[in-house]
Amino acid sequence: MVTQPNPPMPLGRRGRLELDEVLAALVADGRLTADDARLLRSRSRPQRAARSTIDIHPLVLIGNAEFEDRASPGRPLSVERLAEWLAGKAGLPYLRIDPTKIDVARVTQIVSQAYAQRHRILPVNVTPEAVTFASAEPFDSNWAKDLAPMLRRDVHRVVANPVEIHRYLAQLYGVQRSVQLAREAGSENAPSAILNFEQLVELGNGGELGADDRHVVNIVDWLLQYAFEQRASDIHLEPRREMGRVRFRIDGVLHSVFELPPQVQSAVTARIKILARMDVAERRRPQDGRIKTRSSGGREVELRISAMPTAFGEKVVMRIFDPDIVVRSYAELGFDAHEEVLWRSLVERPHGIVLVTGPTGSGKTTTLYSTLKHLARPELNVCTIEDPIEMVAPELNQMQVQPALDLDFAAGVRTLLRQDPDIIMVGEIRDLETAHMAVQAALTGHLVLSTLHTNDSASAITRLLDLGVPHYLVQSTLAGVVAQRLLRTLCPHCKRESRLDQALWRSLTQGYELPLPARTFEPVGCVECRHTGYRGRIAVYEMLALNPALRASIDAAFDLGTFGDLARRAGLRPLRVAGAAAIARGVTGLEEVLAVLPLVE
Repeated sequence: MVTQPNPPMPLGRRGRLELDEVLAALVADGRLTADDARLLRSRSRPQRAARSTIDIHPLVLIGNAEFEDRASPGRPLSVERLAEWLAGKAGLPYLRIDPTKIDVARVTQIVSQAYAQRHRILPVNVTPEAVTFASAEPFDSNWAKDLAPMLRRDVHRVVANPVEIHRYLAQLYGVQRSVQLAREAGSENAPSAILNFEQLVELGNGGELGADDRHVVNIVDWLLQYAFEQRASDIHLEPRREMGRVRFRIDGVLHSVFELPPQVQSAVTARIKILARMDVAERRRPQDGRIKTRSSGGREVELRISAMPTAFGEKVVMRIFDPDIVVRSYAELGFDAHEEVLWRSLVERPHGIVLVTGPTGSGKTTTLYSTLKHLARPELNVCTIEDPIEMVAPELNQMQVQPALDLDFAAGVRTLLRQDPDIIMVGEIRDLETAHMAVQAALTGHLVLSTLHTNDSASAITRLLDLGVPHYLVQSTLAGVVAQRLLRTLCPHCKRESRLDQALWRSLTQGYELPLPARTFEPVGCVECRHTGYRGRIAVYEMLALNPALRASIDAAFDLGTFGDLARRAGLRPLRVAGAAAIARGVTGLEEVLAVLPLVE
């Protein structure tokens, strides 16, 4: 007689999940081996006897053991994968929590933090008809039955990672509590009414609430760490009459993430200005500053702060600079093999001017800083003049423009020429005097790197001529121009194959022999990419290296159209063709290329 093994105990038979029943279900589903389950039980038994893990969720215990997922060899059975598996067992939707999509003020009013912690739930969405809760205990639904009549709304349940539920419970309720307490503290001494616009600007309640108030400090600390976690490149604090707005720029797109009462936002602004060593009392003039801090992972991060007066107070933008960004290889910057060789030939020459062009936010700073990091050897003196200094680098000698002291770009370059430089980086060529000093530096045997705001590489020559630089000096000093743009890259988790319209492809690659790619992809949207279909960005380049024929065409009767034709015959690949090549590589989608590089000339 063959003894049949006992069937695994049903999950959640007592409501709350227990380690033994979860392990048994994972073994039955082929996600764990019986030996793995026994090993984990033996490891956790002494701790459970000491009650040190009594409140730790079973999925966390299993995920921390880092066993291999037997259903997907080579991949660990992480807490995230376990939560997805649990959702399937419970027949509920799985949710990857995206805090930028949560209205913190609304969800934290639904239930108390103590109640949410007791039931391991987190409200994630509130509508007039229903409230959605993320739960780590899908078989415990008694709380939902109790809440529905009290809230007078339907209660929807989804399953989420218990680690994220615990983390965001503490963060969201904590920051909302700080906002509320700060608001109450600020309202005690706030004026009862604002009579006119001028009073509104002058009052700015930040002085009433105190930038060093511990609640304000908590809000600022949370805001910075939150931005680092979400991969934000910029933080925008925007004052409004009723409620201030906080937005993050992520992958080039702004996302609204939080709202602050006006008096709290004023105090937060004051706190940031103190950290950035700016004049807190001055609210009528634009100011710049910088903050150096650390992320939760211990990495050093720099923030460049810009404050400007608006109708309802000071608007603050914090640009986040990750030092890891400026130590990228040329390949990581987006250069292909041919472009890297061409770029090296431009920046490793002993003298001449090399320009990087593109609109604000196109990655020029990253390209220049990464290049300077590669060029800065102990035997070279590399100097910069910037407005402001974007990121402090120990390998460089950096000087900041100071208009109040008559130290502009031109004066800065004049000073640097007396500092025995080998390489000079000028933040931007804005006027004839700066352009003239850059030309003089190149003529006297220095390599000059700088930026211009033009749409393509050839237009940089027109811009220099328009500034008043004589054509023969442009001809003799300009080594090359690189135009660049940033394209969002398709999310690897959700992108799908698509069919490309042949006529549109021909329009995009007009004049260039680029065959229609066999496979292309389009964005879909998932929790990993915040339902945008894109995650991360990559640069595409248009590289113009001047050869003798191109130099000869820069004359008193310079014609941009003729020069462009000559450049394309010499091998120039326009930005739109570089974008098409990125589509062919499966890196980005057609709609992104057309949005950044439209076909209309």
